[in-house]
Amino acid sequence: MSKVTTKSPRSRSRRKGSIQRYETKKSGTRWRYQLWVPRDPDYPDLGMKKHSKAGFLTADEADDAMQEALVKRKNNERFSGRIPKLGAYAELWLESRPRLEASTLKGYRKHIRNHVIPQLGEVRLDHLTPSRLAHHYRDLERSGRKDYGHVGEPLSPNTVQHVNVLLGSILDAAVEDGHISVNPAKKKAANPPTASEVLAARPEITTWNGQELRTVLDWIRDDPRDELYALWLIFAFTGMRRSEVLALRWNDLNSKTGRISIRRAVDTVHRHRTKTPKTGTYRVIDVDDEVISTLNALKTERAAISFELVKPDAYIFSTDDGNLRSPSSVTSLWARRLTWLQQVHPEISRVNLKGLRHTHATILLEQGVSPKVIQERLGHTTITTTMNVYSHVTPTMQRAAVKEFTRTLASA
Repeated sequence: MSKVTTKSPRSRSRRKGSIQRYETKKSGTRWRYQLWVPRDPDYPDLGMKKHSKAGFLTADEADDAMQEALVKRKNNERFSGRIPKLGAYAELWLESRPRLEASTLKGYRKHIRNHVIPQLGEVRLDHLTPSRLAHHYRDLERSGRKDYGHVGEPLSPNTVQHVNVLLGSILDAAVEDGHISVNPAKKKAANPPTASEVLAARPEITTWNGQELRTVLDWIRDDPRDELYALWLIFAFTGMRRSEVLALRWNDLNSKTGRISIRRAVDTVHRHRTKTPKTGTYRVIDVDDEVISTLNALKTERAAISFELVKPDAYIFSTDDGNLRSPSSVTSLWARRLTWLQQVHPEISRVNLKGLRHTHATILLEQGVSPKVIQERLGHTTITTTMNVYSHVTPTMQRAAVKEFTRTLASA
């Protein structure tokens, strides 16, 4: 350490900082350093703040630490100051992400409220270790559910994995803010549920085969209590998501080419609004003559109520006053149809509304349609998602492949 003239025996000034000696009752002489650092390196206009660290046994130790801090300042790195607790920081992190979809933010808030703050909210960020997170994940797997009627029951591996991904994003920001140097959620010792564990724990998908689906649709079509046959037909024949179907406008339908353009989805948080589809991308799918003719018949019926309901920008499945239908109300209507159905066809199992999407994909896969085509129809981001969701169809595809191979060789 170079020799420097000082104005006081208790302080060693530095051009870019200072080292000071102080006395404590219990430990005796100790040393600390102080220097000025930017409040936020990304926003120099915010000015400077004093940064200090104490408790060094010698002036040389304090000087070494200060030299490291000076390098950090030169590299425009952040100085965290007081380390916040996870709960408070998670809330600030949420507030800084207004561009996320409202439904995404709603899910994040729910996870933070139920699965982060009660257990880890008072833990300082720099005290959060991978082992502490692993222990937390095991607690959630044993008794983490908070929903009414199931409090204290095991939380699914899929939800625990979502909590881990969320914590990983929050702690990434904490690293960038200079509060911590590494992200404990991304260390191996955090031990969140693996992809295979998540997949194995998923509930079995219930679908209908082609004959069952045809029976159900024909029954709905002929039942005078149901005026939404076209809606259920679209679900079954396209595999579209609930929010996508309800946001379709008449100008999204091209009757000449037999195509439907999927440009938007109902916002489930603000249900009178629409947003981009789940994957954020626009897609076009082909439909058959039955779908086209059914929708054309629906258009004629809607025009008899009001021409406003069949304008190009009107919603195809709107209420009679032209508003978007509530996704939850449509789910309830379908559940009621299933109750009616089982009174007539008790042999047919219940398939929920999302099950119609699964039925569409399963039938196509069993008929040998390329998974890539199915991925495009369903709007999955990757084909891996498609194959993971419909892994139950793989045995059928394998059998079909073997038969086709044998048939080809036999005819050679």
